[in-house]
Parts: sequence; structure tokens; C-alpha cells
Amino acid sequence: MATIEKFEDIISWKEARDLNKTIGNLIDTGRFKNSYRLINQIEGSAGSIMDNIAEGFERGGNKEFIQFLYIAKASCGELRSQLYRALDRNYIAQNEFEQISTHAKKISALIQKFITYLENSDTKGIKYKKRTGEENKST
Repeated sequence: MATIEKFEDIISWKEARDLNKTIGNLIDTGRFKNSYRLINQIEGSAGSIMDNIAEGFERGGNKEFIQFLYIAKASCGELRSQLYRALDRNYIAQNEFEQISTHAKKISALIQKFITYLENSDTKGIKYKKRTGEENKST
């Protein structure tokens, strides 16, 4: 696997960003009427997916990253549950529900594959690499 240098290179983050654009466009149509709480929850859970991937990556350690990836994966499930609420209130059509739900499931699967890779990796993370010139220093 190629080394990932920034969170923007992570496929699941890119997919989550696309999902957020879809959610934002859907909300901007005005069909959610005055359901501000549902709007906030849907935007929050969709944003949480990409934000937790980014934050976990920036922590610099695989154990913390995996923890944040699990949170991002959980946010995929939360978003799908909220989509059922939007569908049941007729804020979204069945085909919109299926499209967005399928996208969230795809992201969840990508995140799980990434978690499995990291769990089986010998790499601990960038914050555990020795810095040049510090190898011979004692604490």
C-alpha cells in the first residue's frame, strides 16, 4: 500500500466528502421544512464521518487512528438511521434514500477495510518514528 501523506489522500475521506456534498444539496432544496433538529443531526453525522477520518489521521498513531475510524464508521450507521427518518417524513424519495444509504454503506466498508489493514500492520504511526538526529539522545 502506498504511504498516505495527508488525510485528503484517503479514499474513504474523499467518498465521505462527496457524501457531504450530496447531503448538503439535499438539505438546500428546502424539503426538510422546519425540521432543524433533523437537519442538524443529518449534517452532523455526515460531517462526522469525514472529520473523524481526518482527526484520527492527524493524531499520528495507528491505535488512535483506528479508534477515530470506528467513530467515523459508527457515524455512517447513524446517518443511515436518520435517512430512514427523512424517508418516513417524506422529506426524501425512496430512490434518494437508496442512493445515499448505499453510498454510506460503501464508505463504511472502506473504513472497515482500512481498520483491518491498520490492525494487521506493523507500523505504529508517524509519531513513533525516530526523528533524524535524535536517535542517539537519551532521555
